[in-house]
Parts: sequence; structure tokens; C-alpha cells
Amino acid sequence: MSYRKYICSVCDHVYDEALGDEHFAPGTRWEDIPDDWVCLGCGATKSDFTLAEAEAVGRLIAMAALIDQPVVMFHVTTEAAMAAIRDAQTRGQKVFAETCPQYLLLEGGDLDRPGLEGAKWMFSPPARDAADRAAMWRGVQNGTFQIVSSDHAPYRFDETGKLAKGPNPDFKQIANGIPGIELRLPLLFSEGVSKGRIDLNRFVALGCTNPAKIYGLHPKKGTIAIGSDADLAIWDPAKTVEITDATTHDAAGYCPYGGMTVTGWPATVIARGEVIVDGGELLAERGRGRFLPRAAGEAAQPAGLLAPEIDPARNFGAKLLD
Repeated sequence: MSYRKYICSVCDHVYDEALGDEHFAPGTRWEDIPDDWVCLGCGATKSDFTLAEAEAVGRLIAMAALIDQPVVMFHVTTEAAMAAIRDAQTRGQKVFAETCPQYLLLEGGDLDRPGLEGAKWMFSPPARDAADRAAMWRGVQNGTFQIVSSDHAPYRFDETGKLAKGPNPDFKQIANGIPGIELRLPLLFSEGVSKGRIDLNRFVALGCTNPAKIYGLHPKKGTIAIGSDADLAIWDPAKTVEITDATTHDAAGYCPYGGMTVTGWPATVIARGEVIVDGGELLAERGRGRFLPRAAGEAAQPAGLLAPEIDPARNFGAKLLD
């Protein structure tokens, strides 16, 4: 008689059916898990990802604290995960965090659209409920999040992208991700600045200054100053644009934000002092981009908060870190 091992999506371990009890081991493949499985250890179901996110974030924070290592948490989607990040930041730990427009704006119900239409809204982590979306906005407002990025994954809705496994794939065979890079800042401006959730300074910090500092590009990027690249987006704060599948230029063929109307739109874009977009027309020549070498900046430096187990002053003089 054969037995299978089932992974728990919350505690990240595996229940071994052969033992008839709670036995945990690594290695089970996601596709081997039955949809109706329930963990006998913690009671979680296969789809209970919100608890999994908070657990994973807390675990990484604890590991980073042990060795005094700065970390960036990507694609945060839940209030519980955000609370763990906020607590660590309050303790002085270097924990930076990022969320995306889809976790501020999109609803999980889009996955239930008829037929394969819901595949256009498949991304990971998935869209959450209204309470978690509201929590993400609080994190944007209070500084828990330093970055709002796009997680741009422009799979076309055809045989070259989402439907590469055939016209009737199951969810495990559908390419995971949505396009979003072009609308990242217009969405943040419209829903954030235009609706009074954040001010212009925070908008610039989330979209430009903070990423440049965290990823070692500042002050060449992320600021307007002598010696910095003259990268500027001149915004029309009153312009309204109704988003459709034809609004963006990423060739994905659809837009997950279609039907929304945004207030505020970039009118002119300047890169290194050269106008590259004006009035919606791309003027940049192919090949004008430059490689930007980076060095680890201040954000990557340890905070100097050694855990007792690692601190030679408190662990009988053992030097465990270089």
C-alpha cells in the first residue's frame, strides 16, 4: 500500500499519511497535494495563505535578527505580516518592506470570473480582502512600507503566455503574474495623492527616493541635486485617464486595471536631461539605456543589534560572525 506526504501551507511541513499521526518532513511537491487536505497539526487548509505569509515573514525577521542582517520583504499583502514588520522596525531592526498596487486595489473575486478570464488576475501572493487592502494603505501612510513597486510580469493571454500549456489549463499550469510597471506611479498618485491618502513627498519617496537609497543608486538616482542624473517626471495632477486594455504599451494585450479612471498622469518624462516622453509620444532612441553599477549602501549595513547568542560580550567571548 502506498502513502503520500502532504505539505501544510501554514506551518510549512508535511503530514505523513503512512504514520497516521502528525509527522513532518520536507520535500512534497505542490501538485501532489489534494485540494481538500487539512493539516492535522494546525488545522490549516491548502489555500490558507494569509497565515503562511505572516509565519514566513516572522521567521525571516527572526533569522535576520539573529545575525544582524538587513532584509527587504517583497510583496507584502496581509495585515498580520505588516504588523510583524512594524514591530521589528520599532525594535530598531533593519527591515524594509514593499507592497504593490495590486495589493492596494485589486480584489480576490476577480479570480472567479467566468471560464479562463480569471487567469488574467493570477499572481502571487494573490489579491486579498478589503481589510487587508485597507491595512496595506495604512502601511503606505505610516512608513511601514518604504517602496511600492509593480512585480511586473507581462504574460500575454495567449499560447505564448498564460495559456502556454494549452487552451484549458488548470491553475497550476497558468503562468503566474500580471503587467503593471507602466501604471505603478499613476495608480499610486491617483489613489494616494489625489484621494488624500498620502502627500506628494511620500509619493516621491515610495516611488523614487527610497528604492534608490535601499538599492545603492542614491544620490545618482532618486533626488534632484547637482551631480545627480536629471531624471524627472512632470506630472499633470488634473488629467484623468480611463484605463483600458489599450492604455499601456507592454504588449501583454490586457490590463488588470481596465475600467478604472485615474486622476493625475505623467505629461513629460526626462532621463539624464533628455526628454524621452512628451505628450504620450516616446522619443527615446533604442540603446540609450546605461548599466548602473551599484555598491551596497547604508541600508545594507548591519544595525549593530547583535542577538545575545551572537554577541561576544554576552556569549562567553565566542566570535561567531566575521
